[in-house]
Amino acid sequence: MKWYATELGYGDQAEYWGIVGLLHDIDFEQYPQEHCLKAPQMLREAGVGEDIIHAVVSHGYGITVGCGETIDVAPEHEMEKVLFAADELTGLIWAAALMRPSKSTKDMELKSLKKKYKSKGFAAGCSREVIQRGAEQLGWELEQLLTMTLQAMAVCEDEIKAKMDAYEGGM
Repeated sequence: MKWYATELGYGDQAEYWGIVGLLHDIDFEQYPQEHCLKAPQMLREAGVGEDIIHAVVSHGYGITVGCGETIDVAPEHEMEKVLFAADELTGLIWAAALMRPSKSTKDMELKSLKKKYKSKGFAAGCSREVIQRGAEQLGWELEQLLTMTLQAMAVCEDEIKAKMDAYEGGM
């Protein structure tokens, strides 16, 4: 999200975009059947502002969660639209990376990603419909979303892996 903020001309808001990215799945592990529904209460109790709460919830817009409710908070700001579009796609890209000998996004080519994207059986839990809707909300062609998200992940991969290793080492 920080990479996207800088790339799209919101560099002065990169930390804010990053915080939203970190918080967007805050309720997922504890309440997977009520994802995006429990987040507002959790975030309000922590003193988080309504702007961040809106952004967190809007990444589930139009999606029916396990309890049967459909998330009706629409992404408005470009940051919210990026989060909506990239959230599902990052899962697909990471699954594709794990299939590679390098287990990395850094050497993945767009052509390879597009092939995985078109394969309905690959990472079947990653909704192509949601990814396509995300691109449309941004006013982008699907290829632009694929290219930019792959680039964002490749650029950030070493930093994220280092932080995860440090976290896991401290446990």
